[in-house]
Amino acid sequence: MTKLQNAIVGGVRAVIGQVPASWLPGGTPDPLIDKPVSLGEQQSRVDGPDKVRGAARFAAEVPMEGLLYAAFLHSTIARGRVGDIDVSAAEAAPGVALVMTYRNAPKMSVPPPIGMTNLKAAGNHTLPIMQDPEIRWNGQVVAVVLAETREQADHAATLVRMRYDAAPTARTRFEEGKASAYTPESILVERNRLEKGGPSRKFAEAAFKIDAVYTTPWENHNPIEPHAATIVWRNGKLIVHDATQMIHGTAGSLAKIFGLKAGDVEVSSPYVGGGFGAKGLWDHQILGAAAAKLADRPVRVALSRASMHRLIGGRTQTEQRVALGADANGKLKALLHHGYGVRPLHSICDEGFTLTGRSLYASESFDIVQHYVDLDLLANSFMRGPGETPGTFAIECAMDELAYAIGIDPIELRRRNVATRDPVSGAPHSQSAMMQAYDLGAARIGWHRRVAQPGMRRDGEWLIGMGCASGTFPFMRMPGTSVRITIDAHGNAHVASAAHEMGMGTATVQRQHAADRLGLPLDRLTVTIGDSSLPFASFAGGSSQTASLAAAISAASGKLAAELVRLAGNDTPLAGLKPSEVEFAEGGLRSVAEPARQESFASILRRAGRDELSVVGESGAPLEIMKYSMHSTSANFCELRVSEVTGEIRVDRLVGAFDCGRILNAKTAASQFKGGMIMGLGMALTEETLLDERSGRIMSTSLVDYHVPVHLDVPDIDVLWTDIPDPRTPLGARGIGEIGTTGVAAAIANAVFNATGKRVRDLPLTLDKLI
Repeated sequence: MTKLQNAIVGGVRAVIGQVPASWLPGGTPDPLIDKPVSLGEQQSRVDGPDKVRGAARFAAEVPMEGLLYAAFLHSTIARGRVGDIDVSAAEAAPGVALVMTYRNAPKMSVPPPIGMTNLKAAGNHTLPIMQDPEIRWNGQVVAVVLAETREQADHAATLVRMRYDAAPTARTRFEEGKASAYTPESILVERNRLEKGGPSRKFAEAAFKIDAVYTTPWENHNPIEPHAATIVWRNGKLIVHDATQMIHGTAGSLAKIFGLKAGDVEVSSPYVGGGFGAKGLWDHQILGAAAAKLADRPVRVALSRASMHRLIGGRTQTEQRVALGADANGKLKALLHHGYGVRPLHSICDEGFTLTGRSLYASESFDIVQHYVDLDLLANSFMRGPGETPGTFAIECAMDELAYAIGIDPIELRRRNVATRDPVSGAPHSQSAMMQAYDLGAARIGWHRRVAQPGMRRDGEWLIGMGCASGTFPFMRMPGTSVRITIDAHGNAHVASAAHEMGMGTATVQRQHAADRLGLPLDRLTVTIGDSSLPFASFAGGSSQTASLAAAISAASGKLAAELVRLAGNDTPLAGLKPSEVEFAEGGLRSVAEPARQESFASILRRAGRDELSVVGESGAPLEIMKYSMHSTSANFCELRVSEVTGEIRVDRLVGAFDCGRILNAKTAASQFKGGMIMGLGMALTEETLLDERSGRIMSTSLVDYHVPVHLDVPDIDVLWTDIPDPRTPLGARGIGEIGTTGVAAAIANAVFNATGKRVRDLPLTLDKLI
């Protein structure tokens, strides 16, 4: 096992006693999987009304007396040192309270990196922050200016004079860096190099072969809410109102950076306006906290779009070679997936694009490895569907090319090669119905209308095409996520956890789950999330939060039942019953065998002389779960038209059919799926971070230069799902946050080929590549 796998198993062993029996193979089924309850219904998001009214307070909206505003000055070289600094003009500018450089910044430790072995850390890189004159990438912050207004701070930052001693050379060119690329031993939990079944020989023997190189560009996050934090030191404690999807990780990291006790850092983040992997701990929160300490006043940091692109890492560019060999019937004999990405040595993010080829299709042999290029650039980071999103573009385009070479339908090729168990380890799937998703999606888009020969359908100057592609993303569960359930004297319930709401409906779905679990109507249960003072929750990422919270609520409800039975005592209809012999129903507990033996929560607490009762439950994953291969999958379809005159692409329809376990809330799930597909649309057609390789400077630092899909770019999108419960997960559900993006770009690229006969292997699919 890898160190990471050992850490996960260790965490599992620590909580094995708290796992519901329904999680275990052969265990008692969870009644909430089949019972007709509010889970699965279309419930509107509970935070919706506050957001519409403007009552939801985001990180940059928290009022504080004496607030100062921060502006950053960014390095203009990629590698070297700060030479002379002149801050006199900036310090004399109107409203300026502080100019901070490495010369007067407080002592700070290196950020502890995020990882599943340390869920109380959130650092995205391992570099010292403003502790020395070293410049490590173009865009690094070299000065922080605090002023009474944002406009004053921005103006004063332009007055700081920096002279740089640039290094003779800076590594900023991808092609040159490939020559000295390094090959890590592992990618996430998987061993990097996989060679199985004699792939070279079987590829050579294959009747049909595809061997091509696919590239995807560097991409940046562009959430509607830019990164922001409002920060204050109060009585020796650091209080941070942040836009983060890693609340406890941010708090734990800041404590280590500033040498504080864990309890002396408070992080609040009730609302996040989009995260997608970017809203972790970056330099801006740390610098804001350091400047607030020096100035002894509260500080607000709100990054501009330009600062976001220079300080917040995104998806690395990739170059992927995919070689597929198949026999005369289209069965895969060899799957080769090699590639390069950029990962500076100080970055902690694995962009595991080669993991895709290990899970989707059964092949007689595999040859898989990826390499990283170490450049003097900003650390790359997680972006929706990390790894699998660029990986599916390469694999699924290659599968389309193979289908065309053989002369069979692309769906049929996938059907002949779909994996019935993990293709590499042989482990059984926890649940998998990808081809059922294909059947749903093909029927919805009208796949029978597709003509296999490219360029055969047209409408005037417009060539019409259809394409499909598979998507995949592994399902994760985070041990240690905790939930507190409180019952009050009126019989109402409250659920609290330091979980995250980034617009995906976390509080809404967990309210449904807890209400069903406790036998209460929705209007008698409330949920509080988003603060480090609440019970621990891991980061919102890896499609892990929903199931982890569900497991914690299940564990807490079991504790609550036991505590209520104990409080009820002998003077109760429940007398003599064990916790395993009761169930929640109608605002109380009742006997499973004799439902007439019942007592309400309010009655039990009243007789016990209690105003409320609280319990905390913690999630975990039993060791048996490790025996299963757990992936969500999807079938993506696209119908589009391409102008024969200009090369313009107009996507008419997108259809996504998903196999993601049980869907807990149809309305929030549909929103998640569509949002992910829109990101895939942007990846396919417009998104590209432009880097000047001469200087390492990012040029596309605004929404004018970095193009994301807007309303007129987004076609009709249909989403469907199999809704088959996964028997190995809480509530039968798997995470859905990442899967919506994977495979979409490939479906669009394949549709372009079907329309035009031109195979474009380099994203984005701009019109110059089609003229």
